[in-house]
Amino acid sequence: MHIAIHCAELDATRIDGTRVYLSEILKRFGALAPEERFYLFHRDEFNQELAPSACANYEERRVSGWFHWTQLRFAPVIRALQPDVVWMPIQMVPLGIPKSTRVVVTVHDLAFEYYPETFPWADRWRHKLYLRYTLRRADHVIAITESTKRDILRLVPTRDPETITVVYHGFDASRFTPIANSHDAEVLKKYNLESGSYVLYVGALQPRKNLVRLLQAFALAKREIPDMKLVLVGARAWAWQSIEVAIDHHLFREDIIVTGAVSAEDLPSWYRGARVFVYPSLYEGFGMPLLEAFASGVPVLTTNNSSLPEVGGDAPRYADAKDVEAMAKELVILWRDEAIRKDHIERGLQRAKDFSWDRSADETLAVLHG
Repeated sequence: MHIAIHCAELDATRIDGTRVYLSEILKRFGALAPEERFYLFHRDEFNQELAPSACANYEERRVSGWFHWTQLRFAPVIRALQPDVVWMPIQMVPLGIPKSTRVVVTVHDLAFEYYPETFPWADRWRHKLYLRYTLRRADHVIAITESTKRDILRLVPTRDPETITVVYHGFDASRFTPIANSHDAEVLKKYNLESGSYVLYVGALQPRKNLVRLLQAFALAKREIPDMKLVLVGARAWAWQSIEVAIDHHLFREDIIVTGAVSAEDLPSWYRGARVFVYPSLYEGFGMPLLEAFASGVPVLTTNNSSLPEVGGDAPRYADAKDVEAMAKELVILWRDEAIRKDHIERGLQRAKDFSWDRSADETLAVLHG
């Protein structure tokens, strides 16, 4: 079988959940299906932190061009190649792929439908336009949670539910562990921090992540716990300016650390050093940082919406994403109450065992085989 894969996202500088997802799956496909031929299409140089493993049955194909690359460059080469199946790990199928070619697409979330105000208008328009066509053209859809599957069926109720398969994400269990090492202290020392002295957020800086409310909750919690600090780990994404304004004008600006993007080597140290991990998002298709925090032995506070309760189960504590006072109260509880902290740490370590990239790759390959 010849399988073509859209891999242009692996060229990107900024690393996010969808790019990690594709990178991790491609670390496994080659060995899982040595009899298959995989064509990896991209347009530039792979980001070395995301680059696929070298496999004898992987054929990398670089196709130059930037303007509407998926539509104007990727689609024509697929028509010429005529593979058995095309996997689009981004939620988009270009026009012009022959009906004879089976198309599988991964849909990560429909946040633009529920929180359109958190997207630039051009992105919102593009998502709406492409996803509706995608959900009609794709022969099979991979949804990354049951929550995402429900959202797909609300958007396109004529879609046959049997043609949507839920495949959960995983996490790198070799990197995210509760076992501290000497590198952890070195990472925190750069910011004059000690282990257990801060609340941690990991993710992009963009409006849907609800960081302005997190900053407000931090201000309330810090009145009760003066030594508490807040660390935001992640790159600027879109519409980040309101977040930076809120940080710059914060009453406790001196105790807010913004690291920007960090290396793959340093990220586990940030988790292990946190006293509490908080993920206050308004909406998530999955929420991979939850798994990384669970596996790192950190108690987690997240919000009770979209896929987050499905992924988190009984491991985190939950608050309403728009209730700043409730969020602050939960931060204080997870900071102070040792019995509750221990309980949620143990639940998180157990919950993390339910997810793996090996399982994700197996189930994804099964969908591609049809």
